[in-house]
Amino acid sequence: MVKVRIQTLENYINLPLPQYQSEQAAGLDLLAAVPEQQPVVLAAGTWGTIPCGIAIELPCGYEAQVRPRSGLALKNGITVLNAPGTIDADYRGEIQVILINHSKQDFLIERGMRIAQMVIAPVDQAEWQEVEQLNSSQRGAGGFGSSGLK
Repeated sequence: MVKVRIQTLENYINLPLPQYQSEQAAGLDLLAAVPEQQPVVLAAGTWGTIPCGIAIELPCGYEAQVRPRSGLALKNGITVLNAPGTIDADYRGEIQVILINHSKQDFLIERGMRIAQMVIAPVDQAEWQEVEQLNSSQRGAGGFGSSGLK
């Protein structure tokens, strides 16, 4: 288990810290930190940025991935536009989620609503080794859809 420092911001007051919903869940739920009296209407076919009211300090060698919640996608057509969004270890600003409404109906985002999930994951940075030619493989240069059965 990795320790991650978290700072709650002024717009997060009285909301619980992000938490896992089951013992073996991979993602922590991110909550909408919009004002109680000013829910956000995400109009059909549009997208917008929703504040989460927290900032985190990830250890070096880790990232946080912001992913859609399957229930919101299935039931309401709401998903994370840039899924998965990446939060780098050196970012210290407020976490925000870019949501898109793929449905034909407006969607109301209220304070404390679970809008996305965040997965903490280790990452490695690549060191390029420039070569004249790559080793061959069974797939070769086959592009989109070339690895599946027909």
